[in-house]
Amino acid sequence: MFKKEIYTIILMLIISYSCTSPEVNESKFDFFAEQFEDIKVLRYQIPGFDELTLKQKKLVYFLTEAGLAGRDIMYDQNYRHNLSIRRALENIYTKYEGDKENKDWNNFEIYLKRIWFANGIHHHYSNDKFDPNFSSEYLNELLTSTETNLNEEAFNVIFNDQDAKKVNRDASKGLVIGSAVNFYGEDITEADVDDFYSKLKSPDPDKPLSFGLNSKLIKEDGILKEEIYKVEGMYSNSLERIIFWLEKARGVAENENQARAFDLLIKYYKTGDLKIWDDYNIAWVETVEGDVDYINGFIEVYNDPKGYRGSYESVVQIKDFEMSRKMSAISNEAQWFEDNSTIMDAHKKKNVVGISYNTVNVAGESGDASPSTPIGINLPNANWIRAEHGSKSISLGNILYAYGNAGSSGRLEEFAYSNEEVELEKKYGKDADNLHTSLHEVIGHASGQIVKGVGTPKETLKSYASSLEEARADLVGLYFIPDRKMEELGIAQSAKDMGRTSYDGYIRNGLMTQLIRIKLGDDVEQSHMRNRQMVSKWVYENGLKDNIIEKVVKDEKTYFVINDYDKLRELFGKLLREIQRIKSEGDYEAGKNLIENYGVKIDQELHKEILKRNEKFTSAPYSGFINPELIPVYNESDEITNIRVTQPKDFATQMIDYAKRYTTLPDYN
Repeated sequence: MFKKEIYTIILMLIISYSCTSPEVNESKFDFFAEQFEDIKVLRYQIPGFDELTLKQKKLVYFLTEAGLAGRDIMYDQNYRHNLSIRRALENIYTKYEGDKENKDWNNFEIYLKRIWFANGIHHHYSNDKFDPNFSSEYLNELLTSTETNLNEEAFNVIFNDQDAKKVNRDASKGLVIGSAVNFYGEDITEADVDDFYSKLKSPDPDKPLSFGLNSKLIKEDGILKEEIYKVEGMYSNSLERIIFWLEKARGVAENENQARAFDLLIKYYKTGDLKIWDDYNIAWVETVEGDVDYINGFIEVYNDPKGYRGSYESVVQIKDFEMSRKMSAISNEAQWFEDNSTIMDAHKKKNVVGISYNTVNVAGESGDASPSTPIGINLPNANWIRAEHGSKSISLGNILYAYGNAGSSGRLEEFAYSNEEVELEKKYGKDADNLHTSLHEVIGHASGQIVKGVGTPKETLKSYASSLEEARADLVGLYFIPDRKMEELGIAQSAKDMGRTSYDGYIRNGLMTQLIRIKLGDDVEQSHMRNRQMVSKWVYENGLKDNIIEKVVKDEKTYFVINDYDKLRELFGKLLREIQRIKSEGDYEAGKNLIENYGVKIDQELHKEILKRNEKFTSAPYSGFINPELIPVYNESDEITNIRVTQPKDFATQMIDYAKRYTTLPDYN
């Protein structure tokens, strides 16, 4: 799963990544591209690309093109008017010859850049619709002067309060009706969704199909039906282009297992058959040979308030063998972690299988993975496949490196209580964050089992499944970080100091600093933010009797100070045990109570204080990336003889270029 909760925390590798990335020289390479509103746009390099064979370079290029061919899908999935609005604004951007030095034009540019970054008109993290900060009259002037068409409904939605939330998690407003995301017909209700999927049964109940993953649920003549994402179905034009490039990739596959996986993915896109999707995932997870790997598909369900539908994404990556060997220490001990976890014995796996963990360098990203990009991935998401065939966990090394070299804002000194806390973070923070990510991905998501006969989490825990799963994986990492096992494995010189640093940072973020991303008066709605606040608030309140975490006011500023790290670890273990029980037994009410009681509501006075303290920092809280450009070099026979890597001029240049090269869908689908 993509862990976008951690992704907003800027992480680095356990061992300085520079030691394995000689091509990346921060003194010569400018990682920072630009900043607008709450967004920083960065660049990344591709260490090791030049060491690949020509065949491997072709494979990377073809897979990157396949990913970008589906770029339009993500826009349409996010909101039905996104493509129409984006294209109208892009036409204005390229054709307008009027005054570009005034405030209105500047706000227009920023609005378009925000759309590019978020793959639509809603914020990529908060899900709030963007305020254009220019008038409807001004947009009309731009449309007229550039002879650009934009339909009335799409025009109006830019300025009105309709479809204000891409993903709404406030059940009182209707999870489906209240969400603008384009996974359901406009007249579909939550009850419709529950009714439709309650009637679908997998041929093998022990191997449940991922119903709804690749479809849109609509009503036709009052009858519920799915529009399947497949060739000659929904998104056919994009999928046909993706297949074109996947077939080229199949021709330069590194081995037969990889080729078989390509064949199954192509067959899945042609048929939309979810059984074939499972077959593909098994083939993919069992393909561990080779230097090049990829993710392509409708995968993560965070954008669906009901947790069924996968957003399109693509990541192409090159293995970093040296760092992967160093990090394999964790994955090789997966059974030890399972056996020594605090979860109930009945909920433990007796045989943890097939966990692979690698550090990779990204070569290209698209869809839900771009421009806002993850730093870690753990797939596949199907629990039964993970249990029987294993999973792949990766750390995106060059992305981590780019984050780490993009500069610091000084927020640490503002929100950390003591000089000791600051010094611990500076000394151990990067290593501790990365170790937590590794444990979260490799051990956390692979741990535990569902009681036989209990449905999948999206069925039993419904809209709370994502937050609870991320909390569970976070707690695995938090519980094990201070364990001396980390020293035995050679991945921490001082587990105690790493644990203290990780605990300080997690509580500081969960109770305070993540709130800079939320408007005053709002509740916490984003799944991963709910997870972090829930965990932090639960241990704080459950530790009040023993003063484990103390709320301290110093110089009229609030801090949360950990007084007993050992007892805090015990609380993390206790909460992990309970959340695993909730998942294993499908206890909806208990899961709901945890999230609603601890993860949603914000102390408004504290929130006001935090926002005020944050005003002095100009560094944007969110970051994302421009992709490097892969340029094929041809000989006189029109054969590719090399693939060159270049950097685009700027964010807008790449986005306009992508719009020209990868338009595969009509405005409405």
